[in-house]
Parts: sequence; structure tokens; C-alpha cells
Amino acid sequence: MFSPQFDAELAVHIFRNMVRIQACDKAIQRGLASGALQFQYYPCGGQEAIPAAMAPLINRDDFFVTTYRGVHDVIAKGTPMSEVIAEMYGTAAGTSKGKGGPMHLSDPYSGLMVTTGIVGAGVPIANGLALAEQIRDSDKVTLCSFGDGAANIGAVHEALNMAALWQLPVVFVCQNNLYAEYTDFSASTRVKSIADRGAAYAMASASVDGTDPEAVYAAASEAIARARSGEGPTLLECVAPRLQGHSFGSDEGHMDAELLAEGRANPPLARFRTRVLKEGWATEELLADIEKEAAAEVSAAQEAADSAPEHESGEFFEDVYESASLLPGNYHAEAFDEPDLSNVERQITYAEAVNEALDLALSTDDSTLLLGEDIMDPAGGIVKATAGLSTKHGDARVRGTPISEQAIVGAAIGASLAGMKPIAEIMIVDFAMVCMDQIANHAAKLRYMSGGRTNVPITLRMLTAGSTGSFGAQHSQSLESWFAHVPGLKIACPSSPADVKGLLLSSIHDPDPCIIIEPMNCYFVPGPVPEGDYRIPFGKAKVLREGSDVTLLAYSWAVGEVAAAAETLAEQGVSAEVIDLRSVLPMDMDTVLASVRKTGRLLITHPAVEFCGVGAEIAAQVSEALFSELKAPVARYGAAYTPVPFSKVLEAQHFPNAAGVVERAARLVGA
Repeated sequence: MFSPQFDAELAVHIFRNMVRIQACDKAIQRGLASGALQFQYYPCGGQEAIPAAMAPLINRDDFFVTTYRGVHDVIAKGTPMSEVIAEMYGTAAGTSKGKGGPMHLSDPYSGLMVTTGIVGAGVPIANGLALAEQIRDSDKVTLCSFGDGAANIGAVHEALNMAALWQLPVVFVCQNNLYAEYTDFSASTRVKSIADRGAAYAMASASVDGTDPEAVYAAASEAIARARSGEGPTLLECVAPRLQGHSFGSDEGHMDAELLAEGRANPPLARFRTRVLKEGWATEELLADIEKEAAAEVSAAQEAADSAPEHESGEFFEDVYESASLLPGNYHAEAFDEPDLSNVERQITYAEAVNEALDLALSTDDSTLLLGEDIMDPAGGIVKATAGLSTKHGDARVRGTPISEQAIVGAAIGASLAGMKPIAEIMIVDFAMVCMDQIANHAAKLRYMSGGRTNVPITLRMLTAGSTGSFGAQHSQSLESWFAHVPGLKIACPSSPADVKGLLLSSIHDPDPCIIIEPMNCYFVPGPVPEGDYRIPFGKAKVLREGSDVTLLAYSWAVGEVAAAAETLAEQGVSAEVIDLRSVLPMDMDTVLASVRKTGRLLITHPAVEFCGVGAEIAAQVSEALFSELKAPVARYGAAYTPVPFSKVLEAQHFPNAAGVVERAARLVGA
């Protein structure tokens, strides 16, 4: 393909990019071969021309998302060679302070926002980066690189559909090297070209020879111009046969031997070098100088990595959250002025409190954004939590989505990386399992994997049907203990209208990813809620009732059962102290321990399955801290170890209730 814009200056620019890419790639392979480096590495040989030819078309502040076979993308985007090599050696001077490694290079200063080790997972995130710039009406574009194997991942399909629907300024670059790990392209994909799939999304698409810089440049030029001008996304397939096995040193028996030999005999860089000289775009002397410069750059980067200082003391625990003080074991709740509800006459429901918090955030902060299924008017959400918001704030910032949980959360993550504060609704908490990769592998880990260079200030709202009945096993679970097992997430389970408003507002403005689990049991129950903006911090429990004989700890809708039980216990002469934990992470163990020191007994009640639930962690911590002061073993009361049954009779046996709390508390006091 001939591009009329292709001249000597451009050719030399691309050649320099390709040489630097190959020099870095080969240096890493030498380190692995010598034993100086030890990790799984995915060489980019054969694909150097793709990002090298695109680099002249993008600016430093344009965004790039790539995958684990992406060192060529990283170098072409402008990440310093010294930081890349240092990261390979796991030093503090690396792109991610040695915390990300080769599959998680991050350099937001050059626009490299995410390198993911999960196949196809970067594509939904790229949408969010593009969405943020579309809302801001900027001319920035996002490039997203993925392989032909990733083209068959569900997240990619969700993201391509969403990008086309919203006409996002993103270019999806499928670097088709003809192998999905160890499987030939023809054995994993029915269509002859990935670009053919563009028509299914009504998306512009093209397929080019990814080993030919001119062809890549011409096609990318059109795609990037289309994105900058607001004409929507492009699916650009660049076919570039892989010149080695899936990873460094891996078997090549699955590869076409003839094609591999042909590619190695005449690789893209050597072919382009010959072309540059033939066209008179550069002299042999200039090209040789460029090659020497690249070798010297790699050598200097290697020396810098060898002499890089050790990690500072305490670095290991930094970058999980904004502060290491939030980690379990380190966390201690700070004092704050609890909203005084005694004089609040206004009563609104839990759903209305959620709506009020969202409205307040949208009204006072232009960076806030709502995403979710059915959240726009006239639906206004399945329980009307977002009613009226799209009418008031517009459908650019209150944005209904397809039924695509991976694309929803990925878009929220991407938008947050671009400086927004997205609030994404996952209709039912059970559906979070569909998008756990985005939640657990990306939202939770990107701060740490980037060495603190990026953070993900998103709020994920999730309903739990709980014991409301008629929803059955796939719409009624409580998954907070799943989330709590993932470092980097914050989790709140508010039980009252006042708490959900205050915690939701805190979440929206928190620099870390937060999950708010909202119980449908509480949704239409009114309670006193102050006007205006107020915040209830994560990690602060609330003593709802003073007592001396036993501590009853709960969260979410179980608080109502425990409060009712305390009334019954009082009639029986038992003084129960009731604590609403409110947030699971950070966890306010100070308040819990202070209460149990006083009562000597603890019963933990929660909606989730009792086995391996949050209660087990609390029980362990209390037993370790207060073993000699306990008057009875710590007790737990959670849901039974069965799926949630549909039958009301059976469901009543599954979930904890007030009568069960009374029975267990009485046993503790009598122990």
C-alpha cells in the first residue's frame, strides 16, 4: 500500500522506532538466556512495524492500552527504555517500581495507561479512556492493541459493540500473528479475517499487512483521523506472522515451519531497511548510526538497572490503597462527627437516599459519570434509584448501557484512569461474577501493578435481593467475602438510608475502587436522612445500642434482624450491645474489640453464607486479641451452606433471622 504522506523523514522515524523496539526485545531475551532474568516473556519479533508506524500519528497525551506481548507498543509510545529494562529486573527504578513486571508496564506520562496480562481485558478499559475524552469534547484518541486469540474473548465483543454504539474515539488494533498461544488461527477462528467482524458492529474496519510500515501507516492514519473527528471507532487488523514460539524458549512445533523459516529469513526490520535504502530515504551511514544509538541506549539502560538502588523499607505494602494505613492490621478508624439524626424530621427511603447522593454528586462534580443497565429515564433503574437523573443531567453523564457487565466495569475503570469518577451499577451482585476479572484483576490491582502511577477511583453499586423472596439462587447472594479477599478494594454494606447516602458520597470521592452492596430488603424502608452533602467514612462502625452482656455485630439487612433480637433479649433480661459494621474493608476492629472487652461475648450475624464468611475473619481477630478476656467462644450466624432456595419456606431456613439471633445470643450468655 502506498501512502502519499510517506517521505524520508517519516521513513527514518519509523525505522528508528523499529530498531529501538528490536534492540529492547533482544536485550530482554539475552537476559533470559543468560539467567540474569527469570520470568515468562512474550517476544514481539515480527510485529515491530505495527506500533512503530502508528507512533508518528499519535501524541504523547493520546492513550494506549496493550497486552502482555506488548514491549514494542510500550517503546513506540515513548516509555523510557531505562524504565522498561529496570522493570524487567524488578527494581524500584522500573515503570512500576518492580511491582508490575513485563506483563504490567505502566507509564501514564507517555499515555501508556494499561498493560494487561489477561487476554482481551484491556479492550473494555480502552473504551472508558475514550469515553472520558468524548465527554470532555477533546480530540484525544485511544489505541488498544490485542491479539487474534483475544478476538474470541467475550469482553472484546462486549467492548466493540459498546464502542460502536457510542461512537467512541478509539482504534482497536488486532495484531494478528496467526497463533492464539499454541493454536493456529484457522483452528480458533472461522472467519478469514478479524476485520470482517467490524460489519457486525457497523464499525469501520480494515485488514493490512502488519509487516509493512507503509501499509500500517496508511490504514492507521485513516482510523486515527476518523476517531479524532468524532466519526467513531475502527477495527484495524494488522497481520504479522510470529517469528518465535508463544513465549521465550517455548516449543515451536505447532507453527508452520515453512512460514516461520520464510519470516526469519526476511524479517520486517531487515526488509524495511532495504526499502529505505532503495528509495533513497536514508544513507547506510545514517541507518548504521541509528542502530548504534539504539544499542547504546539499551546498554545504558542495562547499566542503570544493574546499579538501581534497593527498594525502600516498607515499599512492599505501598500502593495497595492510597495509604498503607488502610491495610488490615494497620487500620485504625479516626474519630469523626456522626450525623445527628435525632432532630432530623425528614424521612426518605433507602432508594431515595441513593438517588439523592447520585444527584448531589452529578450536580457538584463534573467528573462524575453514571453507567449501567436501564438507569436512564423512563426506566430510572429497576428499583428507581436513578429515576430523573438522566433527564436532569443528560444522557452523556447518566449513560444506559447494553447488558454487558465486563464492558460496563471496564469502561468505568478506563474513565477513572482518565481522571473521572465513574459510578457503575451492576444490577444484582450475583452478576458481578460475570465481570470479576475487571473488578479483581484490574480495578483492584492497577494502582499496585503500576507502582502507584495510576489509581482507579470508581464506585460499583450492586443490589442484593437477600431474603426478599422469589429471586432464587442466582439473584440473592451476598458476595462481600469474595471481594474482601482481593487486596485493593473497599467494601461497604450500608443498612439505613442515612448510611447509604453518606457512604455512597464518600465512595464517589474516594481515590480507590469502592463497592457499595445495597440490600433490596431495605430499599423501600424510610428513615431520617439529613439534607445536603455529608460523608460517612469507610471503616467506621456504629454502636446502635449500648449493652453489657453480649455484643451483636451485623451489617447490611442483617442489622434489622439483630436490632429486633436485641429488643427481645432485653425483655428476657439480657443487655445486648448492637453494632452496625457498615463497611467490610477497611474494617473497624477497634470499635468491635472495645465492645467485646466490655461484654466478653460476641455473636456475628451476616447475610452471606456462614462458612468462610466475613464473620470467620472477625471471629479470628477477636479470639487472637481477647482470648483471655472472652467469657464464651465467639459465635457466628450466617446463611446456610446451600444455594438460596426459591420456596419461602425453605428460604426462611437459609437466611439468618431475629429468632435465630435470640437463640444463639441466649446460649452465649448462658455459657
